Amino acid sequence: MKVSSKKHLMMALAAGLTVTVTAQADVEGSDMSDNQQLSRAQQAAKTEVWEPVPEVVNADKGAVPSDAIALLDTSMSAWESLKGGKAPWTMEDGVLTVKPGTGDIKTKQGFCDVQLHVEWRVPKPEPDMKGQQRNNSGIFLQQRYEVQVLDSYENPTYPNGQAGSIYKQSIPLVNAMRAPGQWQEYDIIYTAPKFDGESLESPGYITVLHNGVVVQNHTEIQGTTEWIGAPKYKAHGCAPIQLQDHGNLVSFRNIWVREL
Repeated sequence: MKVSSKKHLMMALAAGLTVTVTAQADVEGSDMSDNQQLSRAQQAAKTEVWEPVPEVVNADKGAVPSDAIALLDTSMSAWESLKGGKAPWTMEDGVLTVKPGTGDIKTKQGFCDVQLHVEWRVPKPEPDMKGQQRNNSGIFLQQRYEVQVLDSYENPTYPNGQAGSIYKQSIPLVNAMRAPGQWQEYDIIYTAPKFDGESLESPGYITVLHNGVVVQNHTEIQGTTEWIGAPKYKAHGCAPIQLQDHGNLVSFRNIWVREL
């Protein structure tokens, strides 16, 4: 039996008949007719979603968002040495500076998916500083996946190791580096990898804005960011954010994180 309207379709189904729909436009036309009987405001209201209502967050320019965790204070209470104990870097007037030779530092708290804001600065380089030796540091998400910190202002090096790179994995889309002595800004959106037991269920992803410019756009992380060898994944949970002591006087300020 062929059916050309919604009414006939319902009658045929009620009678237990085999039905072939040949005029879907008629059914859609009926819906359009229903809509025509509503005002434009009533039609618009049919696709409005009123819950859940987003939480209000204060996000004044230059300030830490009200729902964020501020990671720098004068006592460096959020940080510790990689081996435990007080973080040995220098803190002065809200600026944290690497104390070369003392080792990396990490947050006491572990994180998974985050929005991370970091401001960093490299000093004027010495004449013999070139490539990877030109005021190097790094930001390690979950202590494993490094966003490179480096003076990449008129400083040739391998592109997957310059500022804004996922170290040894992903070249930044552009070089947005300001000159030495100026503050740089990283805004990082990080989705942590997920594991099913020891097996990788989904990889990590990262977006990086360097001085407001997108340099990594939802980039898939291939695994740990190794200096030597291929990246690899090994199952883990939430873990601290780690800052690298590469032997240079790199400074940081206004670090905050929002758990997503």
